[in-house]
Amino acid sequence: MDIISLRPAALLATAMTETMDPDHELVARFRAGDRSAFDVLVRSHQKGVWRMVRRYIKSDADAADVTQQVFVRAFKGLVTFRGASSVKSWLFRIAINCSLSWIRDHRREQPGELPVDDSALTQEPLGIANISGDQEGDRLRAAIAQLPPKQKLVLELRVFDDLPFKDVAELADCSENTAKVNFHYAVKRLREILGVTRE
Repeated sequence: MDIISLRPAALLATAMTETMDPDHELVARFRAGDRSAFDVLVRSHQKGVWRMVRRYIKSDADAADVTQQVFVRAFKGLVTFRGASSVKSWLFRIAINCSLSWIRDHRREQPGELPVDDSALTQEPLGIANISGDQEGDRLRAAIAQLPPKQKLVLELRVFDDLPFKDVAELADCSENTAKVNFHYAVKRLREILGVTRE
């Protein structure tokens, strides 16, 4: 990265991301020639990337193939990674792009709406008490599927991937405030669909 070409605000943002990102040291090691550092990154983020891909792609096997493609792209691109975002956020952006490319290429093979990972349902912080069993899980998935695309993406990134709004905004290609507004309306809409009242 050419530090001279960066503006002061961009330089400060990059420095803050680098110090806050737990993967920064692994990126530095990789750039210095330590290929095992990339293996550590893959192990750290493989499940999260797979879950992200799986929301777009119905088949486990196809999602595994796309996940592998994500890490191949990451391996090739890590040398030029600028560090303006966290490594996790950068990997999720690659995952979204690879998933959308796969869907474009396999449009006729991709039926219906995608299920949400069942393990994520237990982390639901929307005031929906005791979601359990297949029937309730199906209701929640169906409700999430009814959200507008931007609200759905913001909700999934925030709730299921536990990303801060800054990273959510970057991945959803909007401002942080817009991400928060979309999240608010997504939660409100889910409560309406599911008939949940605030306690």
